[in-house]
Amino acid sequence: MPPFALAIFLGAFLLFQVQPMIGKYILPWFGGSPGVWTTCLLFFQVLLLFGYGYVHLVSTYLRPRTQAWLQAALLALAAAFLPVIPEDSLRPTGDGTPVLQILLVLGLTVGVPYLVLSTTGPLMQRWFSLSHPERSPYRLYSLSNVGSLLALLSYPVVVEPFLTRREQALVWSAGLVAFALVAVRCAWAIRDIAPAPASEPTPAPTPRASLPRGTPLLWVALPAIASVLLGATTNQLSQDIAVIPFLWVLPLALYLLSFILCFDHPRWYHRGWFAGLLVVGCSLVLYLLHAETDAPLALQVAGYTGTLFIAAMVCHGELYRLRPEPARLTSFYLLMSAGGALGGLCVAVIAPALLDRYAELQMGLWLLSYLLGILALQDRSRPLVMGTAIGLAIALVGVPALDLSWGDRWHEILAVYQFTAERLYLEQWPVVAAGLIAALVCLLPLRRAERGTWRARQGAFVMLLSLAFGVLLIIQVRKADEDAVALSRNFYGTLQVREILAEDPSGHHYSLVHGRITHGLQFRSAAQGLWPTTYYGESSGIGLALKHLDRPEGQRHVGLVGLGTGTLAAYGRAGDRLRIYEINPEVEHIARAHFSYLAETPAEVAVVLGDARLTLERELATGHPQAFDLLALDAFSSDAIPVHLLTLEAMDTYLKHLAPGGVIAVHTSNRYLDLQPVVEGLARRLDLKVLTITDDDSEFWWIYGTTWMLLAREKEVLEKDELYERMRAPSERVDAVPLWTDERASLLRILR
Repeated sequence: MPPFALAIFLGAFLLFQVQPMIGKYILPWFGGSPGVWTTCLLFFQVLLLFGYGYVHLVSTYLRPRTQAWLQAALLALAAAFLPVIPEDSLRPTGDGTPVLQILLVLGLTVGVPYLVLSTTGPLMQRWFSLSHPERSPYRLYSLSNVGSLLALLSYPVVVEPFLTRREQALVWSAGLVAFALVAVRCAWAIRDIAPAPASEPTPAPTPRASLPRGTPLLWVALPAIASVLLGATTNQLSQDIAVIPFLWVLPLALYLLSFILCFDHPRWYHRGWFAGLLVVGCSLVLYLLHAETDAPLALQVAGYTGTLFIAAMVCHGELYRLRPEPARLTSFYLLMSAGGALGGLCVAVIAPALLDRYAELQMGLWLLSYLLGILALQDRSRPLVMGTAIGLAIALVGVPALDLSWGDRWHEILAVYQFTAERLYLEQWPVVAAGLIAALVCLLPLRRAERGTWRARQGAFVMLLSLAFGVLLIIQVRKADEDAVALSRNFYGTLQVREILAEDPSGHHYSLVHGRITHGLQFRSAAQGLWPTTYYGESSGIGLALKHLDRPEGQRHVGLVGLGTGTLAAYGRAGDRLRIYEINPEVEHIARAHFSYLAETPAEVAVVLGDARLTLERELATGHPQAFDLLALDAFSSDAIPVHLLTLEAMDTYLKHLAPGGVIAVHTSNRYLDLQPVVEGLARRLDLKVLTITDDDSEFWWIYGTTWMLLAREKEVLEKDELYERMRAPSERVDAVPLWTDERASLLRILR
């Protein structure tokens, strides 16, 4: 067993170590979007499916000796693609579909090595069952997931902080060579095992061979739902914090942990317990989706990832209950991987094409609740019914209590119930009463029936709860979109134009929401149409920088990374030039269709589509430095930040586009991350002068509190009394935060 166990462990470790590594390599090429990682997940899941399909075919039709020689040849082919470092020639040029471009880059870089590694788990388990027919191979699958989990956990803690991207790729390549040697040793061990003669009678099936009807469909459906929830949870976290390996690793690690526990031993998964926890988790997700940015960061991370883990335990626990006998192992893994790939396809491709908002998380949880009802009816499972009933009782008490501070009196919980009911839009008490009565009718038999007795209406309770959950989700989505004028979604995220205060002529305005954060607003009246609003008020850092820019009005050349509504154009004067870099073409469409800043400004405006950093680098390479008097960086998606725009190499590029006496303005307002020490560290390394300007005391509701950081080569450019009046003290954390570069950048030390 040791050679097989070592090969499986090492192969799984390399399989999941390469995922965040290659993702970090290509993330800056595609604007730092959450869609990069979901597309990477799709690629890895599809290759896993191909790998499992290969194993199923060769183990079915080829002799063991032939399998051994073929696998050795594939290992040699994989070695020819080392090291796995993307070529610069693969960088996108700004045209084309990002999903297809990412799949192409991954295929040409890690496609063959990853495909070969993906065959390790099922092939080695099959070989082990041939050489040790008396022993079960399923615990080796658990060992495989242990290797995967260790790879994921070690990446943000050990690998990313201490190794550059190139060093990571070289170490990984050496690991692949070591794995190949162990795999060849396993192939040598099974080379002389003879296949079963064709005339040999088929052994009597074990009890596990007699599977319920529809089981192969469940082999696909259960992992598909778990895969959808994995991608959806990652999207939910990434859109508001940052697209970084840590936030990819956490959901994926919990997803793998559920595999480890469920396939190690049946004792880890208890239907009743996890059914109840799933109800609590779904209720918590409902609360968090409505609370949005009002919920603390820790509660969001714990709530979303905890619910993912519970849901994955349910999916994979039920999947393990339906496992076949070892003779059907490869077909089981093949269908299971098909489900995983289908889930990844839904999140990365189908959902952005069909939906105008992120809804995969809600849909995945609802489908799982429905499937749980089907299993309760099919298996006549009293634990599932009792678990969901107890979970509902806990959710009714626990979730409203989230709105209570630790110091509040518990008798106030009745008021919290009312408040929560209103927030979930269930004011129609007759509907609630009817649902509770129906639930009681379903649950009464549980008390009267003898132990082990089953009645169909008990299972109907789970179906009823699933139906209620679906209705809640629909009501919540409809209420959230009541004031929406336009909704859109693509690879780069979700956009919503909202109409606010339509009944008030002086306050009537449109606002643009990206993710869950307002990215600009404009009044609808002509008199107020060119007022600078939100983060761009006259007292903000960017407003003051433009005011004190040592250039005559009408001769200013301003660059902006991130278009939003185009509010900065409100400062434009005849003769000024404004060059805006925007990666998302849908943002430009909305800015021109629903807002008028770009159309009404007297300045000359040019919108350049594509990732700002790549575009600026290409402009330098072709001999076209822009000589900006002011370059403003404001390309955040919700509260998430594109890390590649704040590295040493990026700042050096900006400086080459800056005119003498020019200023770089960085918008660092963020609820979760303290970016001040990052920018101050860059300024220190590049010998730049820096001021942090805060604007939190505006008397107007349409001017938001902001933090902008102004950088310049010349000290006198920033020596203005009005700037010093709003200056924030330098950060005390600057020495504790390592310099951000393309090779190393970690957000763990700047979390608030």
